[in-house]
Amino acid sequence: MHFCVKILYLVKIHTIIDHMKRREFVYKVALGAAASALPAGKTLFADTKEKAGLPDMVAIHGGTAADMFEKGIAEMGGMSRFVKKGQTVVIKPNIGWDRPPEYGANTDPGLVAKIVKHCFDAGAKEVFCFDHTCGNDWDNRYKVSGIAAAVESNGGKMVPGNTENMYEPQIVPKGVSLKDCKVHKLAINPDVFINIPVLKHHGGAKITCALKNYMGCIWDRQWWHRNNMPQCIADYASYQKTTLTIVDAYRVMLEHGPRGKSPEFSPIAKYQLISTDIVAADVAATQIFASVAKATGMGVPYKLDDIKYIEAAEKLGVGTTDLSKLNVKRISMA
Repeated sequence: MHFCVKILYLVKIHTIIDHMKRREFVYKVALGAAASALPAGKTLFADTKEKAGLPDMVAIHGGTAADMFEKGIAEMGGMSRFVKKGQTVVIKPNIGWDRPPEYGANTDPGLVAKIVKHCFDAGAKEVFCFDHTCGNDWDNRYKVSGIAAAVESNGGKMVPGNTENMYEPQIVPKGVSLKDCKVHKLAINPDVFINIPVLKHHGGAKITCALKNYMGCIWDRQWWHRNNMPQCIADYASYQKTTLTIVDAYRVMLEHGPRGKSPEFSPIAKYQLISTDIVAADVAATQIFASVAKATGMGVPYKLDDIKYIEAAEKLGVGTTDLSKLNVKRISMA
C-alpha cells in the first residue's frame, strides 16, 4: 500500500514538473517570438512616410527601454526641443501597482531615470513625478516599481497623490461627459508635462496607454467608471496640457491587466514611441499591442475601433488617428 502511494505521489510530482516545464517553454517561445518577429516594420505603421524636418513621432524597436529613449529623443531633436532652461517639468509615469518591473504593470524605471536625467541636462529647474496610485500604500508602490529610486537618484522629486487636498477643481470646457473634475496640482498648467505610460491590457478599457494614463491625474476615478469612461478619458485629454508622450512598450502585458498576474503574460517586445501627438501615440500603441498578441498567441489583437476613447479624443481635437498625416520616423536597434 505504501509503495503504491509513493508511486502515485511521484507520478503527480513529475506531472507538475512537466507542466511547469511546458509553461516555461511556452513562455520562452513567446518571448522569443515577440523579440524576433516584431521588427516587422513592413507592416507596423506601414501607411507612414518620413518627411523633411523633425519628426512628430519616433517609433523605436530592438533595445532596452533606456537605450531606445536615448536614440529616440536624439531623433526628435533632443530634450532641449521640449524643455527650456529654468522650466519646471512634471512627469507622469504609470506607478499604479505594487509590482516589480518584470510584470509590465508600471512604466519601466530605467526609462524614467533617463527621462529625468535628460530634463536636467536640458536645463530644467526641477523635475517632479507623481501618480494617483491604485491603493493607499502609494509610497510602497513608488518603491516596488523602482520608479522612486530612478527619479530620486537623478535629482527628481517624488510627490504623492493619495489625499484629496492635493487636487483642485478644474473646468473641462470641451467635456461631453466630464464637465469638471479635481486635478492634481502638479498637472494644472505645468511648464512641461511629459506623459510616460506603459502599454498593457486593461479589463475594462481593453488597452491602457497614453490617454488612459491621465486617470492618474484626477481624484475621483470611480466617477469616470460610472459615467462613460471612454468619453471621460477623451474629455480630460482635451483639458490636459501635454508637451510630450513617451510610450513604454519594452514589456507589453497582454492579459490580466492592469495589475498583472505573472511576468509570463508580459513578454519583452522592445518597443517605444515618442510623440508630440498623444492620440497618434495611442493609435501606434494599439498596432504594437496587436502585433505582440499575434506573435505570442496571447491576448487579443485589438483594432482601433475596439478602443473607444481614441477616436473620441480625436473628435475633440486632441490629436489625429491618421498616422499618414504625421512625420513618423522608424528606427531599428535590433
